[in-house]
Amino acid sequence: MAGSEWSFASAAELSAALRAKKVSAVELAQDAIGRIERHDAKINAVCVRDFERGLAAAREADAAIARGETRPLLGLPLTVKESYNIAGLPTTWGFPPQKDFRPAEDALSITRVKDAGGVILGKTNVPVGLGDWQSYNDIYGTTNNPFDLGRTPGGSSGGSAAALAAGYGPLSLGSDIGGSLRVPAFHCGVYAHKPTFGLVAPRGHTPPPFPAIPLDRDMSVIGPMARSAADLSLLLDVMAGPDPLDAGVAYRLALPPPRHSELKDFRVLVIDSDPVLPTNKEVRGSIEKLAGDLGKAGVKVTQGSPLWPDFAETSRLYMRMLMAFLGTFFPPDVIAQAQAVAAQLPAGANSLAAERLRGITQSHRGWVLDEGARAWLRSRWRNLFGTFDAVICPIMPTPAYPHDHSPDQEARRIDIDGTPYPYPDQLAWPGVATLPGLPATALPLGLSAQGLPLGVQIVGPWLEDRTPLKLAELIEREFGGFVRPKMFDD
Repeated sequence: MAGSEWSFASAAELSAALRAKKVSAVELAQDAIGRIERHDAKINAVCVRDFERGLAAAREADAAIARGETRPLLGLPLTVKESYNIAGLPTTWGFPPQKDFRPAEDALSITRVKDAGGVILGKTNVPVGLGDWQSYNDIYGTTNNPFDLGRTPGGSSGGSAAALAAGYGPLSLGSDIGGSLRVPAFHCGVYAHKPTFGLVAPRGHTPPPFPAIPLDRDMSVIGPMARSAADLSLLLDVMAGPDPLDAGVAYRLALPPPRHSELKDFRVLVIDSDPVLPTNKEVRGSIEKLAGDLGKAGVKVTQGSPLWPDFAETSRLYMRMLMAFLGTFFPPDVIAQAQAVAAQLPAGANSLAAERLRGITQSHRGWVLDEGARAWLRSRWRNLFGTFDAVICPIMPTPAYPHDHSPDQEARRIDIDGTPYPYPDQLAWPGVATLPGLPATALPLGLSAQGLPLGVQIVGPWLEDRTPLKLAELIEREFGGFVRPKMFDD
């Protein structure tokens, strides 16, 4: 089925074709499997294949369709980030000592996907500990960008984004705390949605060998990825909902409808750069073009506002709180080294790197004070969303960059229009939505002069996920969306 008409179809299109008996679930699974077998030696996106069970699930889906059953994902082939537990398959998070760990049961979201009729074909590659915007580890190797094999596909859901761009099914599942859904979507030209914090129960998205129990992992979320904006809502609705073992979050089920259903009714704040972490001319240009197109379509576009929370202040706060959480799991020698360096910091040092060090070594008292600052930040966002319906801003400062696997991320540099910036400073733009726990939808904006994907994120109000999702859908409908990578167009 090389070059099948279904290879790059959306989930909605495939569902309609399945219902109309134009194609079978087995044929769709075989098409995706064929593409993986033909192409994945170049990309290395699907690190764990589960074709036999996937084809069995497809046969069951065809039988269910023949009986007249309807379920949201019935018969749709998809992939899943390696970090999700799937019974019988390895869950390693890229840690070599865990290469033989196989959970006994599925993550809650995997159960929900299967109950909705989804056909899981395999798991996608990640960086070690999900801690990079490049997806490589000593167990599975390196995942490449489908638009340029010498560049990163993003991370930590890089395998999922690359799989979508290469046509390995219309949907995938990822996760995000430092942009791990949105960054790979940006670098591979696909869509992703970081849900409001707590909207999707994460049980079973757990580092091995820890048990899959309900756990509040500060700022961390799981969510959907797709090649079409509308498909994000389809998968989010399947994944979302409280954990039956943690009834305290049941109130989060009732998402309000989008604020508007037509482009002309939206009020949008557009931010295209900031001196703390500038965007390069291509990223700025793509956002400026989108702002102009939206204005011509009747959207009320505002570029810059005093309601926008101070980017330098909130980026420093995010660096501290993120590293206070992540640093908890660092080895003792790394903590000791961070403490020694942090002790030498001048009192006025306020670089993002300095704040990361402070976060790793932060006391509980310091974290409680920062939590108070975050509560104040959330109130500022609530005030902003009284005037605006959404904020459009960058995801990363540049398109995908060449692979750089040097071990010390703090020593890596990212080139922004000829000026080097610390690699981890790129956390700042994803942190816009992560720190206050807001929903954010990543969408593509075409290709750069080098043929690399460009994109943007739409940040929405707390628990109003359907607003940025709807705006992304309307932008796709009006101006276009995913562009196929030329080398995988067959």
